[in-house]
Amino acid sequence: METNKRAHDSNLITRQYFDSLLLEMRHFDAVIPDTHLTLFGETFKTPVMMAALSHLNKCHPDGLEEMAKGALAAGAVMWSGMGEDEELARVCQTGAKTIKIIKPHVSNEEILREVAFAEAQGCIAVGIDIDHAYNHKGEYDNIFGSCPLAGKTTEELASFVRATKLPFIIKGVLSVQDAKKCLEVGAGGIVVSHHHGIMDYAIPPLMALPKIVEVIQGQIPIFVDCGVESGMDVYKALALGATAVSVGRAMMKPLADNGAAGVTAKVEEITASLAGTMARTAVSTLENIDPSVVWLPTTYQPYKGKKY
Repeated sequence: METNKRAHDSNLITRQYFDSLLLEMRHFDAVIPDTHLTLFGETFKTPVMMAALSHLNKCHPDGLEEMAKGALAAGAVMWSGMGEDEELARVCQTGAKTIKIIKPHVSNEEILREVAFAEAQGCIAVGIDIDHAYNHKGEYDNIFGSCPLAGKTTEELASFVRATKLPFIIKGVLSVQDAKKCLEVGAGGIVVSHHHGIMDYAIPPLMALPKIVEVIQGQIPIFVDCGVESGMDVYKALALGATAVSVGRAMMKPLADNGAAGVTAKVEEITASLAGTMARTAVSTLENIDPSVVWLPTTYQPYKGKKY
């Protein structure tokens, strides 16, 4: 069967899990919802953030800069992935509040240099995607043959955290084990993610999220990415304990078609859908989303965990 041929596809598994989560409706005492997010001392209109994307010049000649302009106009957090210093500088010059994610370079000196540069540009946080150290053969990856990567020890990650005054985000957390280590090294936030299916049969971020939330207990922000396409997806992630959610590939066509204006419109569309779901579940603010509104697919019983 066709589905069996793609059974290994972590992105398909993630989409199916999103769609398997059901929601109650709650109408008593409902009000017009407020979607504002407070993060790292800044206030944003929405918990819908950009993903830490790279090479967006394939979508638009000034892809990352245009995405930043779109995020700024929508009142959203901008994230930046792999790229040249000059590109990050242009992104930050737009005024968008930006989080820079750095590759796990084989050279720790290069990581620390990029951390310092991001800090100098006015980024609100910086971090590393630990899930992109290896290729599918179990070897250290080398992006385009010119960007050698390597795995990082707990102590190395702790040294990166100590090297900056900014919150240091660890991206690619998909287990309780790694979540605990993130707290140990002093991380300022985590991204629950499988890096768009970098490993076959990876569990969906929302499946891992509740147990990770139990470990973190509100000590640092928890972000989620991978496969987020709609306000309903965002609501489910927030209900299960995410602080905010990154949208990546769903932003690419709007970016390609209409540049910054397309990005702004897409963020506003997703945020409006989120607000609609909040209204129909009697939720006034993001902090007040009740996790028990979500019914899990195993037994279709309400989720009994806490958001902290």
